[in-house]
Amino acid sequence: MLKRVTSQSAAQSASLTGGGGRRVGILVVEDEPTLAEAIAARLRAEGFATHLAGDGPAAVRTAQEHLPDLIVLDVMLPGFDGLEVCRRIQAERAVPVLMVTARDDESDLIEGLRTGADDYLTKPFSMRELIARVHALLRRVERAAELGSGGNGGPAESNVVPIGTGFGPGTAAVRTPQPLRFMAIGTSAGARVLEIDPAQRRVRVGAGRSQDEAHLTPTEFDLLACLAGQPRTVLTREKLLAEVWDWLDASGTRTVDSHVKAVRRKIGADWIRTVHGVGYALEAEPLRGEGLEAAGR
Repeated sequence: MLKRVTSQSAAQSASLTGGGGRRVGILVVEDEPTLAEAIAARLRAEGFATHLAGDGPAAVRTAQEHLPDLIVLDVMLPGFDGLEVCRRIQAERAVPVLMVTARDDESDLIEGLRTGADDYLTKPFSMRELIARVHALLRRVERAAELGSGGNGGPAESNVVPIGTGFGPGTAAVRTPQPLRFMAIGTSAGARVLEIDPAQRRVRVGAGRSQDEAHLTPTEFDLLACLAGQPRTVLTREKLLAEVWDWLDASGTRTVDSHVKAVRRKIGADWIRTVHGVGYALEAEPLRGEGLEAAGR
């Protein structure tokens, strides 16, 4: 059973130590020395162990040497850029990445998410926002680890999924025998089906038995799962920020928009409906019984 954090200070305190009581390590990759030192100093003041790298090759080497628990990664770097750094590091070891960019082009942000980044910040940003995003990412990783171990350090249960307002991080747990399946609104036999497997964190989409796996990042999966928890219900950007990112400040709503665009690119744009000025909804009906047979399952 997952344990919900009852206060922000408790959540932040819990995120400062890793296995064996060691301090959580964060790699800061930034080619502007003044900014890099400022970020590192603030992270150290929060209790984190920090390492610095000023270019692409150094970032990959430092990540291999120190195995950080999280990476704060600038996009524009000498040697090779942050996107390539993210690709190379994620190819060897999954690690949460908070990407930092001075570019405000949405295509650049989507590319960052595609390469494995979990969240992003656009320069200029406040140190308060940076620290809040770091703590939120670490809490999500901790909760995912609890879910994977059954919440008590024991063997993982393949049929445990979180539920609540959705079934994203930090919600309660309940047993479900198999993945959840949805059919797009207004379709019939042989229509496209969306399958979400919370236990294996896998997503498949396609018509009937012909389904392809959609490779979502951890954040993209959590976002889709949250929407799937209340199909056809509009969830505000602020609610999605709170449920998926543990981020309560409305200034981060563009993060939601960019992640939704990335998910649509991978599963198809018609699955997620935009309600302008409000938020998003999964435009699908749960498949049960005869519906599964009609979908060719």
